[in-house]
This record gives sequence, C-alpha cells and structure tokens, in this order.
Amino acid sequence: MFLAVFFTFVAVFLLASALVLAYMRAQESPKAVLKRRLRRMAKAGSDDAMSEDLRSEIIKETPQFERLITMLRWGRAIERLLDHAGVSIDLTTFILLVILLPAASFFGVFLFTHRLIFAVCAAAVAAAVPFLFLYVKKMRRQDKFTEQLPDALSMISRSLRAGHSLTSAIELVAQESDEPLRDLFKTAYEQQKLGLRITDSLAGMTDRMESIDLRFFVASIELNNDIGGNLSEILDKLAGTIRERLKIKRQVQVITAQGRLSGYILAALPIVTFFMFNVMMPGYEDVLFKEKLGSKLLIGAICAQLSGFLWIKKIISIKV
Repeated sequence: MFLAVFFTFVAVFLLASALVLAYMRAQESPKAVLKRRLRRMAKAGSDDAMSEDLRSEIIKETPQFERLITMLRWGRAIERLLDHAGVSIDLTTFILLVILLPAASFFGVFLFTHRLIFAVCAAAVAAAVPFLFLYVKKMRRQDKFTEQLPDALSMISRSLRAGHSLTSAIELVAQESDEPLRDLFKTAYEQQKLGLRITDSLAGMTDRMESIDLRFFVASIELNNDIGGNLSEILDKLAGTIRERLKIKRQVQVITAQGRLSGYILAALPIVTFFMFNVMMPGYEDVLFKEKLGSKLLIGAICAQLSGFLWIKKIISIKV
C-alpha cells in the first residue's frame, strides 16, 4: 500500500512538472521560436542552400537528448507528427508526457481499485491520449489549410498579374493569411531570404503539411520555373479545382452524416449501458471480472466493438 501511494505521488509530481515545462515552452520568446525554425531548416535544408558550418552550428544548439531521439526512426516520426499538428511542445517534453501520464494513471487507478486489469487499461488509454490529441490537431490543421489554400492561390495569381514577383506574392500571403497557412508561407519566405531558392523553400512546405493540393501547387511552381508559361492562369485553375473538390467533399459529408451518427451511437451504447448497470445494480457485472470465462467474454466484446466501429468508419469514409 505504501509503495503504491509513493509511486503515485512521484508519478503525479513528475507529470505536473512536465505540464509546467510544456506551458513554459509554449510561452517561449520570439528568439526561441526563431532558433527552433533555424534548427528545422538545418535538418531539412539542402547542401547547396546552407553552408555546412552554419548547419552544424545551429544543430549544436539542439538539446542532446532531442538529438539522440531524432536519430531513431520513431523519434523522427513523433517529431514530424508534432510539426504537422502545429503544437508548440518540443519533442523532449512530449516524450516525458507520454511516459509520465500512463505511469500516473496506472498507479492512481491501481491505488483506488486494487485491480491490475483496470490499471493496465487506464495506462494504455493514457498513453494513447497524447497521440490521439496530436492526430486530431493534425487533421483539423490540414482541413483548415485546405480551406485557406484556394484563396491564397488566388491572391498569388492576382499579385503576379499586378506585376509583382513570386517572392513578393509569397510574402503577401504570409502577411495577410491566417494560421496555419500563414506560418507555412512565412517559413518558406524566411528560408528564401536566408539563401534557399524559392522553389526549394516551397517544396519544403510539403514536409510540414500533408496536403495533395499543396503538392500540386509546388509542382506547378517547379514546372513553370523549368519550362515557363502563364503561372497566374495555372494557379487560378488550380484554385477552382480545389474549390470544386471541397464542395463535393461537403456534399459527401452531408450524405454520410447518418452513418457517422449511427456509428458513434453504437460505439457509445455498450459503454453507457455498462456504467448504468454498475450504478443501478452494484455487483451485477462482477462475474465479468472475477471469472475467467467472464474476462474472456469481456475482452472479446471489446475487440468486437472496436472492429465494428472501425468497419463502420471505413464504410462511411469516402475520399474525394
């Protein structure tokens, strides 16, 4: 009992420290933000765009633990997910959260319930919460970027027709747009000011945002740079195509709304019923936890429920 209380206290203390550290990192100064952007450029920049001395000097300022983590494939994947989600938490802080949150959940649930299976389930859910949060942030950021991109392309097209250069048009988009599009175009503009070609800096945006429309935009810029042509007309047609695709996507969402609602209700109904029985008739479901056959039935029901929810989600997910 004493060890459970002690480990719970340590886990909660470390979790609180990690949350405070994450908040402090989120309130970092513009100088720290610039250093982080320079480190990103040093990792992703081409050899002919940035000198090796400058790149090595910038990377030296990266924390040692973060450099070791990014040497691993899963570390680079997490860093990429953080970048795509647009959160201000760095890799070290996020890994601390992923470690401490399940630990605190495990010891806390075990302390109050004294059941190992509940503690393990709580730790598994707690470990998945940070990644689920990043995934939701990433998808919302991508959707918002896709909504903003047609207007940005039209702005670039009008700027080119007015006689401005492509670099000036990119700067205009960075100044007049909202997040997340503003951050991406601002980073691309800053990169070309530091020596990258404008085509390379725009191509780098595809590493920070998963968007097929953005890839079409970058490809049109590169093709125009190689073979020439009326870039403003190309961008206008691309913007129109994206708007039509978004219109069809909204129509599909309306048609599949009933299917999505049915899936959510069917997924939530067993969970709500389970807790209602526990409240109204305490001990009624103890056989599911005390008997081996009951535990197997419970695990099978959970797996079947997850499989059904994922199957419904796959049926109603129509890519446009």
